[in-house]
Amino acid sequence: MKIAKRFNFIPKTYNQRKAFWGFIFVLPWLLGFIAFFLVPLLNSLRYSFSSIEATANGMSIKFIGLENYIQALTVNTSFNRTLVESIIDVLVNVPLIVIFSLFLAVLLNQRFFGRSLARAIFFLPVILASGVIFSLESTSLIQAVNEQNVGNSGAVNAFGSFELQKMMLEAGVSKTIVLYLTGAVDRIYEIISMSGVQILIFLAGIQTISPQLYEASKIEGATGYEAFWKITFPMVSPLILVNLVYTVIDSFSRNNLTTLIRETGFKSFNFGLGSAMAWIYFLCISIILVISSYIISKRVFYYE
Repeated sequence: MKIAKRFNFIPKTYNQRKAFWGFIFVLPWLLGFIAFFLVPLLNSLRYSFSSIEATANGMSIKFIGLENYIQALTVNTSFNRTLVESIIDVLVNVPLIVIFSLFLAVLLNQRFFGRSLARAIFFLPVILASGVIFSLESTSLIQAVNEQNVGNSGAVNAFGSFELQKMMLEAGVSKTIVLYLTGAVDRIYEIISMSGVQILIFLAGIQTISPQLYEASKIEGATGYEAFWKITFPMVSPLILVNLVYTVIDSFSRNNLTTLIRETGFKSFNFGLGSAMAWIYFLCISIILVISSYIISKRVFYYE
């Protein structure tokens, strides 16, 4: 610290110091990106504009312009359909996952018997979806059990969503809202399995809120509902943006489109077409992230 101050490495103003230390924290990721990801990223962009063939002398790369992109968007029969389905799933699932995660984090922050066990249960799907456990799903026994469970839960969810749809329509709720909510009931397993990390992030943010704020609100006569919307929600709003970005990327990294891109490149050995599909996919992700981040950032409250 003394050496840094001696050579004026650390700026003097508060905003400059925040920017400086922010850059220091990001620096390891930036170095890793330059060392390990920048060259493959540029090669992938190059391959998307090229025709790649294996020859006796190695890989033959020939520039063909936008032919791979045209083929992906106009000739390939699966890419457009799978891309649209993936985008629709993200637009539908991401709000549900973020809202569900915030709701569960608020509940799990309350004091009750078995709270640690309840937190572990909701984080369990994250563990089951990783590493060795995830690879076991490819075995015939595990796959057969999963298919049977999905079939049974699908029948139960269909009956439950039908009753919920009927009740809400009779109550005069808009049909669009009813279809959205009943669709969430049908996808409840998917929503829960993708909410573990988001719940932990929200829970950590809620626990950093000063208890004095809630004590002052009780003295003023605020209800729990008012305390949530006036204290909890504004204080965790930066984490809503973080979880939104994380959920969008997580949703895009595990779907049928990534499987299609991988099969096109490494099973059909059409690396040019696979790279073009990947870059179209990347642009769609970027557009969704930019729009959603811009909208949410306008409502974010930062406590200084």
